Amino acid sequence: MTPLLEVSNLSVELGIFSLRNVSFQVDEGTYCCVIGASGAGKSVLLETIAGGFVPSSGKVFLNDVDITSWPPEKRKLSIVYQDYMLFPHLSVFENIAFGLRNQRMPHSDIRTQVYSMAKMLQIELLLQRNVTTLSGGEQQRIALARALVIRPQILLLDEAFSALDIVTRERMRKCIKALVKELGVTVLHVTHDMEDVWTLATHVVVIQNGCLSQIGRPDDIFQKPQSFHVACLVGAKNIFEGEGCDTLEGEPYAIDVDGVFIRTTDYVKPNERVALSIRPEEIIVATEPFYSSARNVLKVKVDEVSLRGPLVWIRTQWNSTFIYTVVTRSAFDELHLREGGHCFLMFKARSVRVLSHL
Repeated sequence: MTPLLEVSNLSVELGIFSLRNVSFQVDEGTYCCVIGASGAGKSVLLETIAGGFVPSSGKVFLNDVDITSWPPEKRKLSIVYQDYMLFPHLSVFENIAFGLRNQRMPHSDIRTQVYSMAKMLQIELLLQRNVTTLSGGEQQRIALARALVIRPQILLLDEAFSALDIVTRERMRKCIKALVKELGVTVLHVTHDMEDVWTLATHVVVIQNGCLSQIGRPDDIFQKPQSFHVACLVGAKNIFEGEGCDTLEGEPYAIDVDGVFIRTTDYVKPNERVALSIRPEEIIVATEPFYSSARNVLKVKVDEVSLRGPLVWIRTQWNSTFIYTVVTRSAFDELHLREGGHCFLMFKARSVRVLSHL
């Protein structure tokens, strides 16, 4: 099946920054989030797809048609920015209708399309208002309505929810999720917020220093990061270096980390230097070890306890290595842990992910 969007070996030169040989595909109906550190090149990638930057090499295809040299208005794409980019001198109705008027649609059809989209976004009562009098959440819905009313083949979102407060942001996620399902729109969404990824994404593209670092489904990115950079980006606080050890046939592979053998299901050669990660939420905290499928059991010192709402983050130490874990507040209360005391950490071999071979 031909992908809806194909980015092929795309490179962009912008002074000291460059996007280099980025390639990926987006199928119709996909919600693809683009993540990466600040300055990685996410927005440059989005702007280049939209037609804002001219690539130095590579191609952008839409429905198997080369649109690399097409002007933005011919690409059948819509983009929504963090600051909404609404027209302050126009009413809400006229802001939403702007793209339709540029398409020279008859006035009666414009009115029908605007009211239909406004109803979907629950802003039909705001159509005669001035946009400068509206809240951030209301302005965001208007920006979305303006982008979607022209029925783009792909909706591009550039940090579109980041300026909203937490409650409004969550409402917007629910709103966009419902719209995507109802309209069948394909989305390419640049974001720093991992909640956007978990809530909305079907696929994820990771950009690092202008290059494609990893692409896959959200679970693959979070559970199987392929590099140190990706692991850090998705919150894998426990990242260590170690050396592969000899193991008996049929046994999980073992890595010597700070004098302790850590079992993993990922392949590691004996004496090979590797980086590995363990997600905090995959570690069981106990006052005494107990029988389970967890092949790794460590006795550690409780170094620091940090209360964060309903969760408690615990920094533990074994030898010279720190390991972070997280438990619910009720579980922490039952454990009766204290800083300076000891506990046991238990985790499965499959929870230990080998990131790279050093």
